Amino acid sequence: MPWIDMINENEAEGELHDIYTEITEPWGGVDNIMKIHSLNVGSLKAHMVLYKETMYGKSPITRAEREMIAVVSSVANKCEYWVIHHGKGLFRLTKDEKLVEQLKLDYKKAQISEKHKAMLDYSYKLTLYPWKMDKSDVQKLKETGFTDREILDINIVVSYYAYVNRLADGLGVELENI
Repeated sequence: MPWIDMINENEAEGELHDIYTEITEPWGGVDNIMKIHSLNVGSLKAHMVLYKETMYGKSPITRAEREMIAVVSSVANKCEYWVIHHGKGLFRLTKDEKLVEQLKLDYKKAQISEKHKAMLDYSYKLTLYPWKMDKSDVQKLKETGFTDREILDINIVVSYYAYVNRLADGLGVELENI
């Protein structure tokens, strides 16, 4: 149960009802991380746009890479909601349970390419120590083959999870029971 009021699907009216209808998940409900915005429909709409662009928008960073970043950033933030949620998403894309578990435990020990390790090193450092970032962090990504556009998109994914991890943890948002 979240620590603030949240309007459930069966209580939603007007614009909120319409949005809930649009974002109902295949399991039959609306994710709690979206419902937590129910008292501020404007922030819900903005969050939906940001999420869709960050995780599903056109990008040279693959969906699986975005899910890897989501898991590692959420592990660094100790945000159980997103570790579980995006661990499941990464598994759906890769069918690699071992990879998901390695990323949850310690991405540095995961069986991944040097390019992916550099991507996750950058993601982890930006998540935990944003004030320590410098040009050399971006240079390391370039040295492993990432383009400027890819680096921008990696940064956007990490930044999104800084936002939603704090949204979930700061308001007591729990994972759906599905």
